[in-house]
Amino acid sequence: MNMNWWEKSIRDTEEGLETDRYQGLSEDEVRRRQREYGENSISQEGKRKNLLQRFFGQLNDFMIIVLISAAAASFGISYMRGENDFADSIIILGIITLNAILGMVQESKAQKAIDALKKMAAPKAKVKRNGLYKEIDAKDLVPGDILLLEAGDYVSADARLIESISLKVEESAITGESVPSEKEALVRFRPNTPLGDRKNMVFSSSYITYGKGQAIVTEIGMNTEVGRIAKLISQEQDMQTPLQKRLEITGKTLGVGAIVICCIIFAMGILRKAEPLEMFMTSISLAVAAIPEGLPAIVTIVLAIGMQRMSKKNTIIRRLPAVETLGSASVICSDKTGTLTQNKMHVVKVTDYQKKQEENYEKRRMILLLGALCNDSRLESGKIIGDPTEVALMEAAKGAGEKIETLASRMPRVGEVPFSSERKLMTTVHKMPGKGWISITKGAPDVLLKKCTHCVANKEHIVFTDAQKKLTNQLNADMANNALRVIAVAFREYDKKPALIKEEELEKNLVFAGMFGMIDPPRPEAAEAVKTCKTAGIRAVMITGDHALTAKATAKELGIFQQGDEVITGEELENTSMEELSKKIEKCSVFARVSPDHKVRIVKAFQQKGAIVAMTGDGVNDAPALKAADIGCAMGKSGTEVAKGASDMILTDDNFATIVEAVKEGRGIYDNIKKAVHFLLSSNIGEIITIFVAMCFGWATPLLPIQLLWVNLVTDSLPAIALGVDPIEKDIMQRKPQKGETSLFSGGVGERIALEGCMIGMLALLAFGIGHIYFDQENGHRIGRTMAFAVLSISQLVHAFNMRTEHSIFSISLFSNRYLVGAFLIGTLLQVGVIMLPQVSTIFQVQPLNGMQWGIVAGLSMVPILVVELEKWKDRILNREKALPKSSLSHIK
Repeated sequence: MNMNWWEKSIRDTEEGLETDRYQGLSEDEVRRRQREYGENSISQEGKRKNLLQRFFGQLNDFMIIVLISAAAASFGISYMRGENDFADSIIILGIITLNAILGMVQESKAQKAIDALKKMAAPKAKVKRNGLYKEIDAKDLVPGDILLLEAGDYVSADARLIESISLKVEESAITGESVPSEKEALVRFRPNTPLGDRKNMVFSSSYITYGKGQAIVTEIGMNTEVGRIAKLISQEQDMQTPLQKRLEITGKTLGVGAIVICCIIFAMGILRKAEPLEMFMTSISLAVAAIPEGLPAIVTIVLAIGMQRMSKKNTIIRRLPAVETLGSASVICSDKTGTLTQNKMHVVKVTDYQKKQEENYEKRRMILLLGALCNDSRLESGKIIGDPTEVALMEAAKGAGEKIETLASRMPRVGEVPFSSERKLMTTVHKMPGKGWISITKGAPDVLLKKCTHCVANKEHIVFTDAQKKLTNQLNADMANNALRVIAVAFREYDKKPALIKEEELEKNLVFAGMFGMIDPPRPEAAEAVKTCKTAGIRAVMITGDHALTAKATAKELGIFQQGDEVITGEELENTSMEELSKKIEKCSVFARVSPDHKVRIVKAFQQKGAIVAMTGDGVNDAPALKAADIGCAMGKSGTEVAKGASDMILTDDNFATIVEAVKEGRGIYDNIKKAVHFLLSSNIGEIITIFVAMCFGWATPLLPIQLLWVNLVTDSLPAIALGVDPIEKDIMQRKPQKGETSLFSGGVGERIALEGCMIGMLALLAFGIGHIYFDQENGHRIGRTMAFAVLSISQLVHAFNMRTEHSIFSISLFSNRYLVGAFLIGTLLQVGVIMLPQVSTIFQVQPLNGMQWGIVAGLSMVPILVVELEKWKDRILNREKALPKSSLSHIK
């Protein structure tokens, strides 16, 4: 629209955008405007690859280019010689094409999975349409929408403020100002007012740090200020995880080694006066088959599939590295309310300092009325909507006979100081019936009592003595000891409306009214999840803004707090140095009265002890802690958009048990990646050994180039991906956490890969020898090569089953991974078809085998099961059921 909305009045803005601040737009009008203005999104600089680009992207690999060159050279030499045998070139190009198609399909599926998850984590916006509040995807905003803004919300479009209550907005992404800008709706500015000075406007990509307000959307998408400068905060499209980076380096190292071996094989062949072209093709084919160039791609696919699987269990992974890190988590720092508990508060006790409110109906009702007035919950279609604590207060007032639907008209709110986690208080100002005004403050008892000078006794305001405060603090402690969350309420009356609606003016010289005791029962599944954490070597820690005694009582019930543990408060944290905190952190299982700033210190203290820390958070000020943690977990229901943006994963059900389940899934995914890598590398080593040993002993080449490429095609992709979706092993949460920088090849894995690769290579050579000595009298080396070809391929398919578990393969169901069974059957059928079908066997230069020969192939192909089972049995004997090792945090009980 390109209008100077900041110079217009609120009424002019309403009229200009043909909207109503009280009703909002109708759904029909929204649809019309969506057609007119399009989607509220910023065009991305990078274009999405189409299928053709993905296909050619698969060919953009050094070894593939070498192979294409080799095929072209073979074709050219055959043509110049006048030969019509182009089978090698055609087969090689066919296999390259098939590999590229498979890679393209896998990449497309992985991208679709990631896109779906990003859509689930897309920013939301709260709007008023048809007179009702609703939450929508930010991309569906249109000019004229009435936008509701609260602390923690991202602003998803440019908008003209129509209401502002202590509103502050972080606009550094647009203006460069690091300090949040204070906003005011009831002002107008000149046309040439600089962007940062337009105090009646909010801009897309900024976020609300304090207060609340309403605004009319004026510009969306590329017409916003941030659209013009193309600086909308967005996620990086392509991220390599630490594991992918390590595997890329590993792959290059192995690749260099394979190329050196291939050069040696080529030189040895030439010295033995072998056909140069044949040796060249053999060397190149072996290099392509041996180099695990697909490792990073396999990891991406497995991670994407894992992310998709986790999304079905209420976990949205926003960054790929989080999946790896989850498997290493050793400490989970969790909020109490709504995560460990049900987040369904009920007022079960109302008291004043005298404990006489239950005998005095009028005083009890007065306390409940104050709690209902100093309250941001609202009525929608007869249902109370809002923060669980405030909903509980409103429901309690309603239960006491208060007509909550008329509160706003009887005692209208004329100002407020919103709740903040630093102050732990909230204040509202109301016009009283008749004459006068009243400010009502509610919040943490220990904070509020310090601001009270008087209290109510027999309908009079008397001085609140130290003795009375001490008694009140004791009542607070008693309720907290019974796992009640305690909220205090106080007030102050005025003859005229307060001149300044600010905390320093309103929150002093207060009259104490009473306290509410509320209970939020633990989630039934939380105690079991805590127990699982301990078995898995993971420390569960509670972090809460609640009173220490309340937190301790709930932590005891859940099994988080046990004998010998300590509770540390926010005040104690303030007076504790980082060095001291790091020393005592092992004994602390509950952190109470904690502000978001303290969370960063807690995370760093655990990290200094070598822990991998997962931290939950939902508020704006939780963002630094979520970023500081190894795994930032934002709440999907209660979390602000800022917290979600800073997080690595989002819990859609705000449940502690979901974090534990996510750790289990993360361990399973990492485990499956290890299985796939182990399988691929041992198979590739087997192919190198087969050719290298034969050349060293001066034997004929056991496998031809196209046979090597075929083995690589049949055994690499499908079994590796099938291992990537293997069901999680039952004992995975009985193992200690994986250290963050632990190599994939630690714990003897590297040695096992090398030995198993040698085993596969020797089996192929044995098949070649048996075939040549006993069956090749009239066929040169054809039957020997055919048997080596079959054993090398099928033994690798069989070996894939060994990878499924560290225990005996017979301890799990064969068909529990139907994808691996399918990959085995497809690979075996293809291999048998290549050998037994005359039209195809001629191309691959193999000989159809008889029953006895197939029996030998089958027997040799099953040897990997026997050998690896013996290897596992030996390991079990050497490591007799050891107890779970102590973690780096020794205080796990």
